Amino acid sequence: MNIATAQAQTNDTISINPSQVNTKVLIPGTHRWLVYFKMGKDSTRSHYQFWTRKIDLTQYNGKEAISITQEWENNDTIVHKVYSVCDRKSFAPFYHETWNKGNNSTAFNFLTREAMVNGRPITGSDADSNKAKRYRAFEKSFGTYVLNWHLDLEVFPLLPYKNNTTFAINFYDPGFTAPAIVYYTVTGSITITGYNGQSIDCWLLAHDDNDRMKNHEVFYISKETKEVLKLEQQFGDRYRYKIKIPFSN
Repeated sequence: MNIATAQAQTNDTISINPSQVNTKVLIPGTHRWLVYFKMGKDSTRSHYQFWTRKIDLTQYNGKEAISITQEWENNDTIVHKVYSVCDRKSFAPFYHETWNKGNNSTAFNFLTREAMVNGRPITGSDADSNKAKRYRAFEKSFGTYVLNWHLDLEVFPLLPYKNNTTFAINFYDPGFTAPAIVYYTVTGSITITGYNGQSIDCWLLAHDDNDRMKNHEVFYISKETKEVLKLEQQFGDRYRYKIKIPFSN
């Protein structure tokens, strides 16, 4: 699919703040990605999933908001559900609720600063040390601008792309570790071929995390629609791919 690519040397780092995101590029409606793995460079594809993500313009506690509803399918089973609500202008999180197969659920309300695990409230002094740790990580998001890492496919379209740029994003995945600055670099451009021979100009957005099995990710971002069209990820000797499906039921 690669027709042409241009590499760039990074010389400009932008710390992402509310003034630099453009939520108007998000396309309301249902979007779907095929996700699969390769256990080696030349291995067959395996561990298929379909990720469905629905974007809606809504109201939340009297505030203009955007909601994202996710369902992850593994074969004939729903294995993960997520409902997230963000500020319509800044995309800062208002609410995030998850369910995983096995009846594990979490809910984090960024406006009331309340958190729940499996239907029960948690605090930073919870008797369960793991739950207390989760809440203390949540506390570190208070009073600062964070973006929800569980919504990376919606966050990346919002960014101010240009050559020679690295984005410093204060990412937080609710229920996990505390917010942290994560760096994503625009490494150049590429033209890929879509349906009917359509040429699609994309930004290449790369991320490396050498602390996690030499994790290397490259996202293909459409310059026209701002959508994430593809992810190519390598961690150790394994590979993961996300491919946006243009037509699906």
